[in-house]
Amino acid sequence: MEHRSLCHKSVTGRKPQFVRAGVALGSNLPSVHGDPTATITAALERLNENGLTVVATSPLYSTPCFPARSGPDFVNAAALLKTSLSAEELLVHLHRIEAETGRERKTRWAARPLDLDLLFYGDTISPDREALAEWMDLPVERQRREAPARLILPHPRLHERGFVLVPLNDIAADWRHPITGQTVQQMMQALDPAEIAEIRAL
Repeated sequence: MEHRSLCHKSVTGRKPQFVRAGVALGSNLPSVHGDPTATITAALERLNENGLTVVATSPLYSTPCFPARSGPDFVNAAALLKTSLSAEELLVHLHRIEAETGRERKTRWAARPLDLDLLFYGDTISPDREALAEWMDLPVERQRREAPARLILPHPRLHERGFVLVPLNDIAADWRHPITGQTVQQMMQALDPAEIAEIRAL
């Protein structure tokens, strides 16, 4: 069953409804703001405007580059937002912030000055359960070549990436995946402990 996104536009005489959204931040190249740490800090400031309120931010973490040996280590973080924007509007805003740092989307999984991923938007499933399940089950070799043509929510790789789950656990440990039913904390604990051990707070 498809879940409809929560209303985001105000109706005359009514207050806009707000949704809790999770965003992952990553950087492993210098940007116009400086080194990756400075870039993440600047991006967090930009998230706190244009219909967005940053409710919580994780510490910054140093994480091994993904895929392995494809570039320098990353600086990663997560932010919990309250927003009246739709999921699509929020994604456009995230891409705008990326572009301002000099990010160019040429090669999938390449080193980059800034990566902002919309992890979840409330408990929304988009476009539907079948499409989300298909992208969640996509083999790694296809993940390297293929990207969805539309927004998939929650992020289809959310449940398997320690560099996302460790920071997210700091600020939204109780958020529950609408398909698997697992909390962020449970998803993190299901990963290889060796992977988690490589993720270090800065």
